[in-house]
Amino acid sequence: MKHWSEVRTAYFVAQTGSISGAAKALGVHRATILRHLDVIEQELGSKVFLRDAKGYQLTEVGEDLLRVAKLTEEQFSDFATRSKGQQGELQGEFILTSLESLSELLMPAVKMFSRQHPKIRIRWLTSSELMKLEYGQAHVAIRSGPKPQDDDYVVLPFTSISYGLYANEDYLHELGAPHDEQSLKNHRFVYIDNAPQRLGIVKWFNEVVPPEQVVCTSNNREILERAILDGIGIGFMQCNGSSRFDKLKRVLPDIQWDFPNWIVTHGDLHRSEKIQAFLRILKSEEYQEAAMSK
Repeated sequence: MKHWSEVRTAYFVAQTGSISGAAKALGVHRATILRHLDVIEQELGSKVFLRDAKGYQLTEVGEDLLRVAKLTEEQFSDFATRSKGQQGELQGEFILTSLESLSELLMPAVKMFSRQHPKIRIRWLTSSELMKLEYGQAHVAIRSGPKPQDDDYVVLPFTSISYGLYANEDYLHELGAPHDEQSLKNHRFVYIDNAPQRLGIVKWFNEVVPPEQVVCTSNNREILERAILDGIGIGFMQCNGSSRFDKLKRVLPDIQWDFPNWIVTHGDLHRSEKIQAFLRILKSEEYQEAAMSK
């Protein structure tokens, strides 16, 4: 392929955000990186990168180039693995993205994947941001909420996560256990910062709980969980696994929200060995049993 070396160089500059980072990753001199960028920009007749205080940022042309480079490299790597018959010898990087709140549910799958394919380095990104699979930002995304509608993606159903209201039993002994929504007005609450307003659970909370009753907020799930367990106030927690906390009690059990989750891959890479190996684990009985025990 003409100029593949230069395209691959641009891909590593985009991934690392710097000339020196790309040079280190490729094991070449900085001058080689700069020369390759000049060649590819002359060939395309357009800038691939713009340099700012954060490093080298992709232009629109650069983003399209990165998508092509990432998919090509992944497909070639997958082809090489299959042609050599190296089943079970998968190598390189595997990128998984999910919400932080799904980490406990997914950890058994990540552990099994790592044990089965020890030569793979797993990079797990926890973020509410929707990663662009078309630009190689992740191999597999576990997304929560409405089913993704992008025609370029393969979307498979995953498990649902249920949330309810919980409180420490000492807190409930102090203020009394609420018996309906009206009785919640006598209680304190912990709540997540900048919650997405489109969610039903958020709409309900905003309608029922006045702002002055919220005594603690955080953008970190572990902090919110700790605040509930320590008796600061009532808050939302995942129903699955809540029984492992001795002093944690369910508040108003009829109030519950179920969030569907989806396994999302890019159509061009869905059949790749890495992705299929991870999907087989998610569908396995061994993983299902491990996840249910959490």
